[in-house]
Amino acid sequence: MVIKVVNRGHQPLPEYATPQSAGMDLRANLNEAVTLQPLERRLIPTGLHIALPAGYEAQVRPRSGLALKKGITVLNTPGTIDADYRGEIGVVLINLSQEPFVVNDGERIAQMVIARHEQGELTEVEVLDETERGEGGYGHTGVK
Repeated sequence: MVIKVVNRGHQPLPEYATPQSAGMDLRANLNEAVTLQPLERRLIPTGLHIALPAGYEAQVRPRSGLALKKGITVLNTPGTIDADYRGEIGVVLINLSQEPFVVNDGERIAQMVIARHEQGELTEVEVLDETERGEGGYGHTGVK
């Protein structure tokens, strides 16, 4: 699949690290470093604008190494980029650690996964069909 990209930043285009990678790394496109204080969140620009085909979305997800080693994650994960969005891709980072974290220009801050999706048509009804689970909610399955 070909995805058209306008790169208004100064970082290279994202690419897959290996032939089996699901996501490609997004990089911070900054004029100066940004320091995230503990529990602070910031929108970090990438300089990238994309045009996805209809029926696809781009999901922005945390990088596992940043999450484990530094406590840095994507706040609205996965963030969805719709096929009709043409604005700059921004990544909402949050610092869940107890130490300040510096986001440097060019740093790999998130990964982007391209995924197919469907749109459903909602139809209002009076009652739903019965299932074994029923209304069992969070943590319900597997509890006897």
